[in-house]
Amino acid sequence: MLARRLKERRERRYERANDILTIRCFHTHRVGKTSLMSQYVNNKFSKQYKATIGADFMTKEIVIDDTIVTLQIWDTAGQERFQSLGVSFYRGADCVMCVYDVNVAKSFESLENWRNEFLVQASPSNPEKFPFVIVGNKIDVEEGKESKRVISEKKAKSWCTSKGGLMHFETSAKEDINVATAFEAVARSAIQNESKDEDVYLPDTIQVDTSGAKAANSGCC
Repeated sequence: MLARRLKERRERRYERANDILTIRCFHTHRVGKTSLMSQYVNNKFSKQYKATIGADFMTKEIVIDDTIVTLQIWDTAGQERFQSLGVSFYRGADCVMCVYDVNVAKSFESLENWRNEFLVQASPSNPEKFPFVIVGNKIDVEEGKESKRVISEKKAKSWCTSKGGLMHFETSAKEDINVATAFEAVARSAIQNESKDEDVYLPDTIQVDTSGAKAANSGCC
């Protein structure tokens, strides 16, 4: 009975206007965050680099497990001079995507700082279970016929495992490789995380027999 009531509660929640999931995209500049968003939302890729000033966002409506969800994807500036602006965008996130460039070691090495900064500023109720996805972008980049990459998939997955089993994907915004898979995986994880937060114990209603009290009150003094 309890399981049915919890299920009905979740179903009522998703029968209302589309749920909005907020995804924050963080990392240093020039790793391709904006290109990933553009490819996912608009199916477009541009070779022209344009730095994000402060923050920007895009929206996309998708269906996950028969649930209509509107993703609000925030692109936070990666340059150090704009990093302080990102603090105000940490709170309210349902999930986080941290992006690094597989061809730039420094971008991967700073993942630790970005993740820790988010956990400190956002203060999620359950930091160990908060939905993070780590994305290694630009796997298509080559110099001549040789790959320029310096961060192997094995190394990245090993780091994710050491942090409690974070999700990891390798992508190419240019070639549209794994882009939708990464965004939808973190969105699905956020929905599952919200469902767990709602699974609280709801005791059955207890009927109290007050007939004896009424009889006593009706007696003469």
